[in-house]
Amino acid sequence: MNARFFGLAMALLAAPVLAQSDGQPGALSAMTMPADMSRVTLPVPPEPNAIALGTGSVPDMPPEVRERFLGNVTLRNVSRATLTPFLPKRSRATGAAVIVAPGGGFYGLSIVAEGSAVAQYLADRGIAAFVLKYRLNATPAKAEDVMAFTTVRVMAAAKSGTFEFPTPPQSLEDGQAALRLVRANAKRWGIDPARVGMVGFSAGSILTLSATLASAPDKPDFVGLIYPPMAPVSVPANAPPAFIVIAADDPLFGGRGHALAESWTKARRPVEMHAYQQGGHGFGMGAPGTTTLNWAPGFVDWMHMNKLIGPKR
Repeated sequence: MNARFFGLAMALLAAPVLAQSDGQPGALSAMTMPADMSRVTLPVPPEPNAIALGTGSVPDMPPEVRERFLGNVTLRNVSRATLTPFLPKRSRATGAAVIVAPGGGFYGLSIVAEGSAVAQYLADRGIAAFVLKYRLNATPAKAEDVMAFTTVRVMAAAKSGTFEFPTPPQSLEDGQAALRLVRANAKRWGIDPARVGMVGFSAGSILTLSATLASAPDKPDFVGLIYPPMAPVSVPANAPPAFIVIAADDPLFGGRGHALAESWTKARRPVEMHAYQQGGHGFGMGAPGTTTLNWAPGFVDWMHMNKLIGPKR
């Protein structure tokens, strides 16, 4: 792996989004190299609406850190999981719900670009959304030690050439607990318990896929997999409808075929896939100047088409 790609991969694991010259978030592509890899520690704001999932803590986890890294707000060392609701106005509520799982290589969470920004977009369109702050693998407490720590793990993942990152057990447990919590409170939040889906980004898409394919009963009713690994999986006959998004120039998962979508097709389960020409990895709601900006409206349209939400208002 060359130095340019290696440095890029390390950045992707820690936080998928960087700042462009106009100050707006944008995706990392195979041709970009971050100029500033510094981390700025941010104060941890109160989270009055966050609901504890009660799944326990990660032993020996350093203190949770909130940072600005590559122009994006990220979390590290999350030891206790929460779920933060973004509920639509009752006059616009559709009854559908989506749990949003941010990415970050299971060592961080892109909590705004792939979390609250996505949830607010969905809520504004009548879809109850819930940001999942799931438990992570530990990183060093000191920001200056994180890069060396990440280097070792990227090299290990790169050996196979696929950048595979298995879902940590605690992260999967949190995803399943979130599904149970939303369904248990369906009446309170005006949700149809049979229309509770998950949308995951990068590592969050791996978590979403794990929750979908696990033998446990707590599964999403539909899924959005945003820049996931494209490797084939064994899709059961009752798999939920899937909406898959990737950019052809994604330096981690692009250019490896579309076997993930083909797995759904072979199982004769509903699937829609968008392979954008440009966008890189970690574009969140969309990379400026690319057609990845269309994925979120397309996802809502796909929900309409599959009768997961009613007619457009």
